[in-house]
Amino acid sequence: MQTIACKFESISTATRRSQSGPKPAAKRTKLRSAAAAAPPARGELRRRFIDYLTLRQLAPRTIESYTGWIYQLAKFHRRSPDLLVNSELSAWFLNLINERKLSASSLNLAINAVRSFHGGFLGKEVEPLLKGIKRPRRTTQPPQVFSPGEVESLLLDGTAGDPLARAFLMIVYGCGLRLSEAAHVRIEDIDSARFQLRVSHPKGGRERLVPLSDNLLAELRRWYRVHRPKQWLFAQGPEQKPIHKATGQNLYYRSLRRSGLPNKCGIHTLRHSFATHLLENGVEITVVQKFLGHASLSTTARYLHVRQARLGEIRSPLGLIRTEPQS
Repeated sequence: MQTIACKFESISTATRRSQSGPKPAAKRTKLRSAAAAAPPARGELRRRFIDYLTLRQLAPRTIESYTGWIYQLAKFHRRSPDLLVNSELSAWFLNLINERKLSASSLNLAINAVRSFHGGFLGKEVEPLLKGIKRPRRTTQPPQVFSPGEVESLLLDGTAGDPLARAFLMIVYGCGLRLSEAAHVRIEDIDSARFQLRVSHPKGGRERLVPLSDNLLAELRRWYRVHRPKQWLFAQGPEQKPIHKATGQNLYYRSLRRSGLPNKCGIHTLRHSFATHLLENGVEITVVQKFLGHASLSTTARYLHVRQARLGEIRSPLGLIRTEPQS
């Protein structure tokens, strides 16, 4: 798989000796037995692990992540990863925690990769290998969001004179898209008659339909009339490839600076804001779950927080009740 940049290889312990002349039959038998018992050849272990992950239909980014972690493990010990034992795994995780000071999410990814490699791919008993290695607790904090007024400022002031930034950021917020999903919107995904957009390149492979507002559809039509894209709505270069994710990030940060708004954790803040604003306007959480493409409702429940500004607008229910006797 060409998209996987990481490498790891099995280090063969078999000794190769150059000998001239025919070998005795007994020696040939021993050599055949040794070759059968030897670890896989250079790169073979990595290729087979990628095949295993691919057959499990994991996302390309997950495959890249898992192979990358196993490569780091092998590089740390300078040994083939299939030969490592509990003490060596513990030493590696201690390095990740104490020296590299990785986050809880990164450590969990590394544990997932080890479990997939040793437990799934190699079929080993994984609990003894990971004995004493516990998953770190992830600290959950409410996602950072913009208020509706801040989104308006971003789209009006931040994208003034930049039609690409305006159309791109409007579709990210207006449809609650991830950056990669917005970059891969096709012309055929837009159903203007039903005011819907098909998210055709979703995370996890779960296609979904999301609503298109009148003003977003009008903006996309203006963009199409001027640029006439062939397949991808936001195409770039002579080959008309989908816009690169880095370009999308740059559009967002440039618009953010121009609008004078604070940075709230990147372009994904627009997706967070989309979900939060829907819930604040009374849309059922199960509907928001469908729009976001979440497999689990618990993931969507992260957005059941309330903005500080919204808290200031809420009055006690006691104010709705008559407490003074009628005269």
